[in-house]
Amino acid sequence: MKVNAEVDTLLNKIVKDLEDVKAKDIQIINIKNRSALGDYMVIVSGTSSRHINSIVSNIVRLNKTHILSTEGINSTDWLIVDFGDIILNVFKQETREHYSLEKIWKNNDLEDEKFGFG
Repeated sequence: MKVNAEVDTLLNKIVKDLEDVKAKDIQIINIKNRSALGDYMVIVSGTSSRHINSIVSNIVRLNKTHILSTEGINSTDWLIVDFGDIILNVFKQETREHYSLEKIWKNNDLEDEKFGFG
């Protein structure tokens, strides 16, 4: 994992790039102490399939040296760009509302629980 200052710098660049391509309703959720997935989850919406593809294409082009993987490139409902410490989710608005990732990850009332199997 990268040093916190590097992660914060990359996060600020990604948000600036998202603003430049007119991504809608940019939400940043700190998941550092809640998940091993990364430090931040960024959730944005696009206005159409073409806009969603444009957002992801531009983000990938502008940040390709920091990207570990992408998922959903053949989809126009939900695309993910994994930067390691930052996970970018780009949604079609109705898909975003359906999955409600903000509600899941922003719920600060959750207590850590251990689950056992068997």
